[in-house]
Amino acid sequence: MIQQRKFAAIDIGSNAVRLLISTITEQEGKEPIFKKTSLVRVPIRLGADVFMTKLISEENTGRMVDTMQAFKLLMKSHKIEKYRACATSAMREASNGEEVARTIAEKTGVEISIIDGNAEAAIIAATDLHTFIQSDKTYLYVDVGGGSTEFTLYSGGETVASKSFKLGTVRLLENRVEDGLWEEVESWIKKITKDYPKVDLLGSGGNINNIFKSSGKPVGKPLSFLYLSSYYQLLNSFTYEERITELNLNADRADVIIPAAKIYLSAMKWTKARRIYVPKIGLADGIIKSLYQEKISAN
Repeated sequence: MIQQRKFAAIDIGSNAVRLLISTITEQEGKEPIFKKTSLVRVPIRLGADVFMTKLISEENTGRMVDTMQAFKLLMKSHKIEKYRACATSAMREASNGEEVARTIAEKTGVEISIIDGNAEAAIIAATDLHTFIQSDKTYLYVDVGGGSTEFTLYSGGETVASKSFKLGTVRLLENRVEDGLWEEVESWIKKITKDYPKVDLLGSGGNINNIFKSSGKPVGKPLSFLYLSSYYQLLNSFTYEERITELNLNADRADVIIPAAKIYLSAMKWTKARRIYVPKIGLADGIIKSLYQEKISAN
């Protein structure tokens, strides 16, 4: 006898807004099975507003209201049991972020939690990331977003260190990264990894997922430093328009993919990692997992 339950996660990032609907199949005496039923992505790019003006524009506020209304209808159609909406870097830094969240709640009924970088990293850690981490190895988990990047060092199956930096793809495109931040990130990564002779990377985010898909590698196999470096050079050899027409990238992916690749490559250089694994999990997956765990704990 099986039972199926549906949960939804809304991830409001600096580059895009996503709705993930997952079906959890429960079987007596077995671990539940999590399956992604639907994923909808809308490229609103709140960071382009916020990192320049510290405000979410009236136009993007309207787009957010429309998107949340659409997400609410989709969740209703899917008959989800519970949802959670989390906003990260852009809404966190917007001086009117809380005001926009209230407007969305009033007009759509969708309540948004604005979370900090540490909470974001903790939610991601609640995913099935442990299934990708071998207890006898050391990994640097790198989650690249539009406004920030979260770094977490795992060794012996345990979290050693974790930190969020305002180093994101949209922020880089808008030249809004603070002076000295690259050096600060490099110093921190080298400091926390210096006692580990071999480190592999775990990459998370839409851009590394896209690069992995382009590689044609089987799921579970890593990308080499050489491959990622070569692909980065390929991206740079094309114009923005050519990356859309020749590499078949979405318009909102064709620009941010270059700074994203630079962040992953830099982390690999600083850790001397030769491989990066791409488990294809992120904030939305962590939200789903935490919602399910809360429901189980409450029963």
